[in-house]
Order: sequence, then C-alpha cells, then structure tokens
Amino acid sequence: MVQKLYKPFLLYIDGRFAEHQGIVTARGMIREVGLLAELEKKYPEAETIDWPDEVIIPGTVNAHNHSFQSLLRGLAVDKPFLEWRDQSLYKYSPYLKAKNVYTGAVFAFGEMMKYGVTTVCDYFYVHNEGVDSDEAIIQAAKDVGIRLVLARTMYDWNGAPSGYIETVEDAAQNVKYLAEKYAADDMMTIVPAPHSLHAASVEMVKAGHRLAQELDTHFHIHVAEEPFEVDQVLREHNLRPVELLKKLGVMDDHRMVAIHCVWLNENEKELMGKTQSKLVYCPSSNMFLADGVTDIPALQKKRVNIGLGSDGACSNNRISVFEEMRMCAMLQKVNTLNSLAVNYKQVFDMGTVNGGEILQLPIGKLQAGYKADFVALNSKDLSMQPITQNYEQILPNIVYSMQPNAIDYVVVDGKVTVKKGKILTVPEHRIVEKVENLMNGLEKGL
Repeated sequence: MVQKLYKPFLLYIDGRFAEHQGIVTARGMIREVGLLAELEKKYPEAETIDWPDEVIIPGTVNAHNHSFQSLLRGLAVDKPFLEWRDQSLYKYSPYLKAKNVYTGAVFAFGEMMKYGVTTVCDYFYVHNEGVDSDEAIIQAAKDVGIRLVLARTMYDWNGAPSGYIETVEDAAQNVKYLAEKYAADDMMTIVPAPHSLHAASVEMVKAGHRLAQELDTHFHIHVAEEPFEVDQVLREHNLRPVELLKKLGVMDDHRMVAIHCVWLNENEKELMGKTQSKLVYCPSSNMFLADGVTDIPALQKKRVNIGLGSDGACSNNRISVFEEMRMCAMLQKVNTLNSLAVNYKQVFDMGTVNGGEILQLPIGKLQAGYKADFVALNSKDLSMQPITQNYEQILPNIVYSMQPNAIDYVVVDGKVTVKKGKILTVPEHRIVEKVENLMNGLEKGL
C-alpha cells in the first residue's frame, strides 16, 4: 500500500488554517490528518511531498453542470432564455454524436479541474446515441481523472430535439442499467434526474423518484428556474412547482435535490425546509440568463442544505466553483441590500462540504475517512495576499480575491491531476485541437 505524506505551509481543518499539519493518503482516501512531527514518526515509509508555500483546502464540488454545453460557449449570448435555448442547445445538440459528447466532456472536466473542481455532477440529456452518449461522459471523466456523479436525465417533452426524449420505461431502464454497471466504481455515481416539471411529465418525475428509492440515492430536478415554468405548472395543475412536487409525494423521503429554485413563494420555501430538500444554486448562470435571484438567506433560515453549481458553460460562462462562491455572496448582498446576507464561510462550505453532502459522497473535508480530493493554493500568489500571522484573511481572500493562477495542484482520489496549473492527465493542446476541429465541422454542417 503506497502512502503519501503531504507537508504544506497551511492546512484547512476544523474551519481554520493551521501550521505544522500534514495529510496522509492511501488508496484514494485520507488516512490521517494531524501534526507533521507525529505523522512522520507514525508513517516512516510514506512518500513525502513537500509543498512549503502551499495552502491545502478541500477540493471544490461542482454540484450542477452540463458538460456538452462547454462546446456552445460564446454562441447565442445576450439573448432571452428561450431564444438562447433554441439558438444554442436546440440548434447544435442534435448533431452531437457520442464521440462529440466525449470531446465536450473532456473539455469541460479538464477546465473545471484545472480551476479546483475535484467532483462534478453532470446533468446529461443529449442521448442521440442512447446509452453510448452517457458512456462517453463517463469515459471522459475517467480519462481526465475527475470524480463524477452522472445525473442521468429523464426527459419526455416532445417539444425538444428527439435525442433528448425517451419513454418513461426506457429512461428508467437506462438509468438503472448504468447504475448497476458502475455500482462498484468508486469514482462514478449514477443518479436519476427527471429534467423539470416543464420537460418531464408527472409520470416521469414519479419514475425518477421511485428509481432513487430503489437505488437508494437522491434524484435531481430543475425547479422554478424561469417564470414560464411556474406559469405552466399553475395553468396545468393549479399548483406552483414545489407544491406540485409535494403533492406527488416525491419530497417526503428527503431525496430531492432541486436546481435553481429562483421563483419560489413563501409556502414553497417552507416546504423545501420541512421536507429537508436540497438546493444546488447556480448564481452566475441565473445572472447570465436573467433568470432572477434565488432567495438564499430565506432558504438558509429554513435549514435547506445549499450547494453550488456552475451550470453549463454556455450560460455562465466560467466553470469554476470558486467563482460561484464569490458570485453567490456578492449577488445576495446586493439583492438584499444587506452585507451580512451571506458570508464567505457559508459560500465556501456550499462549494465544498455541502456539495459532498448533497451528492452523498465523503468529499469536501480534509478529514480521515474522506476521499483524498484536495487543492493546493500558492500562498505567495498576489491574489492570496495579504497573509498575516493570524491567518484571518486567507479564507476571505480565497472567496473574494483569489485568481485561478493561484491554483498550483489538484489531487483527486489521491492522484495529482494538476501540477503548477497544468493538467497532467489529458494534454491541454489536444483538448483545444479536438474542440476546434469539432466546432469547425459542426459549423460547416449546419
């Protein structure tokens, strides 16, 4: 068993930065965290990794992404939501074969991992080649070396491209097949994801919930992202989105992970809290698409567990969870005209430990028994300064001022995947070349 002992300048443990601390890893797990002097005596055979200028923090958790959308970044920008959807997603995604989906996922996963993401939940619904398209996402994650939760989408609204649409039976069967196939893979988790109350029928939502019960997972669903969804649900069911989900019984066993939740009324916020629902908040995407502002302070008061997502890179357009931490705090402050609305520690937790809890994985903490997923930041980088002897500025600086060039190393499953800002698993020049060739080919074919 190969053991590694990491010796940084500072380590983030128990909500503070501490000197003279180390991390011992083995078989992809954190075996022990503690005083360096004691760890060196206890693990004399461990490979020592000296990072004297590095500040080690947990890897960030991107709890909502659409990897194929990285290929569409810069297209149909500055448009209303439905125009953006039709001119980017619906225009290009019908042409994406599994090999193209793979290229987009390698691109997305490589970029976000370079910027400190160690786990991503990819919400995927472009099934032009059936389950082979899902397998392309999974293979891309393996090749890049990022931890993946595949929110395998269940979609049956016939207004979408044909590659999105499945029967309820086929969607459930495909999710179950993937979940069983990868059940023993420590780096992969498959969860059902009925798309939304706009794009998934009531029967599809119920099927996703039943499957989550069978697989003992959460299920993910977009909720009240846009006013048109609220209007549609009110018109068809005489209930608002969360009220309908509650009536369907899919919120009663605490399995629902809701994405966005921009347009909730007070009763819906209350229901979210009472049912211990989870929220993945995507502030940059909500701003880019002019969706509105989710009421994070109110949902926090209801004890809703909140994580962060980048959403797709054509509706953000950055895919960094550190960016989402900053955007969350600042957007909530200005929206409420209250500088105390959301603070730096809360958003840091949203992007790390909360994300791990929402994805039901032992990630987001530097603690024995958790996955060996962490990020090393260069304390000498200008964007990390100033650092005084009490270290009180470090966490605020990480959230509010740190730039991506401060990210020196990324470790996933105990393996260094990014070194001095360079991806080690898939050469960046190859990613760029494949993306350029793919997009040039798509443009010529349209």
